[in-house]
Amino acid sequence: MKRRLLLLLPLLVFLGMGFFLYRGLGMDPSARDSALLAQKFPAFSLSTLKDPSRHVDESLLEGEITLVNVWAEWCPTCKEEMPQLLTLAERGVRLVGINYKDTRAKGQEFLDEFGDPFEVNIFDPDGDLGFELGVYGVPETFLVYTKSIIRYKHTGYITPGDVEQVMKEVEKWQ
Repeated sequence: MKRRLLLLLPLLVFLGMGFFLYRGLGMDPSARDSALLAQKFPAFSLSTLKDPSRHVDESLLEGEITLVNVWAEWCPTCKEEMPQLLTLAERGVRLVGINYKDTRAKGQEFLDEFGDPFEVNIFDPDGDLGFELGVYGVPETFLVYTKSIIRYKHTGYITPGDVEQVMKEVEKWQ
């Protein structure tokens, strides 16, 4: 009798693991709030994409509500998102980009081809700033309040339908 129960043990373990895996597949990882909400934007000192001799730091984000968009040339959804970012810029939203794990040449080619809605693009070739922000996939967008406080995070690309929601978040903090 004990031997038969021991033979069933692997099956029970397999079924238990299968249940938790199935349950996890139904979860939406983009629905998680950022641990950085209501926190100061991480400290950094990096060059800009266009000018390697110009360095910027977190003080760039003080004094004005800013959407900080993490993007990359190698990211297909970043290309889909660019028209919405251009629309937000046309509507008066200040945008700062973080060119993530890219080369300077590829990042500039991307902007030349798809448009450049950004006031400044921070060059983050090693992804250190992205890591500090908890980025696990590009694009990701953060709304940074005037005192460098992160107030909102949008995971994934901003679709045409998301533009109004993003505008509401911007207006809420103005």
